[in-house]
Amino acid sequence: MFLQIIILIIGFIVLIKGADLFVDAASSLAANFKVSKMLIALTIVAFGTSAPELAVSIKSMASGSGDIVLGNVLGSNVLNILLILGVSGLVHYLNVKNATVRKELPITILLSSILFVTMNDTLISGAKANSLTRSDGIIILLFFSVFVYYLISTMRNKTDRTEDKPKYNILKSILFTVIGIICLVLGSNAVVDSASHIASSLGVSERMISLTIIALGTSLPELVTSVTATRKGEYDIAIGNVVGSNIFNIGIVLGIPLVLFGGIKSFSINITDIIVMLLSSVLLFLFSYKDNKISKIEGSIFLLMFIVYYSFVIFT
Repeated sequence: MFLQIIILIIGFIVLIKGADLFVDAASSLAANFKVSKMLIALTIVAFGTSAPELAVSIKSMASGSGDIVLGNVLGSNVLNILLILGVSGLVHYLNVKNATVRKELPITILLSSILFVTMNDTLISGAKANSLTRSDGIIILLFFSVFVYYLISTMRNKTDRTEDKPKYNILKSILFTVIGIICLVLGSNAVVDSASHIASSLGVSERMISLTIIALGTSLPELVTSVTATRKGEYDIAIGNVVGSNIFNIGIVLGIPLVLFGGIKSFSINITDIIVMLLSSVLLFLFSYKDNKISKIEGSIFLLMFIVYYSFVIFT
């Protein structure tokens, strides 16, 4: 137990240092290639911080732990909005660009809605039990392709390119981005493995571990990256990281394992969990649509919802 606690602390240190380097490198990368920071956040940053979720999902599906896969995705997406944007919003209000409100957030809601429909067979089609099939995975990936098409069209957009002076040259930007991602992945893996081991030894259930420790652990890269980005004034990276990660979590972290391993025959994930994830996405859209920013009050609302939801998860 003592060794696991030491690993836990070391994992957090690696995470924080990795995020600091990662944010600077990602911002410098955008400046070097003359593209928007939001594009870098939606692609490299989002995929990089979603790598722990993908690794956990593939490992869990291979061992037949469908609850961990779903709990990981749902829990991470809820945490990304309620906890990460809640904390970031308290650090400093977050500006949200029109393109994010009009395109990226609706795509997030679309994928969340698709997941809600595919998960609820008993409600939608009257089936005896809920399941996720390979066909559901293909449907999710097809809708994820809408996001990919949007990214391709964004790359051609020359009106939203950063004119900031890069902190590093191109080679250093790429190198430090890779090192930052590696630190995020290694740090989060150390935190998740040690925390899961500690929880298991205390008799905590698989659903509880997946929705709390694993979801929080694999969301640590997003949390540390977004808070670090907010502190540095890189609001596009903070917002794009969360929005992109939520899209990647459903489209890639869940969609690919479903297709590769044939689906999840049954799961004990509560319908409340998917409703909270969908509600969080809708609320983020409404807050952003109102005045193109997430204020400290709205950040506080996110955090309050996070506390209420996780109190429900822990005590039920």
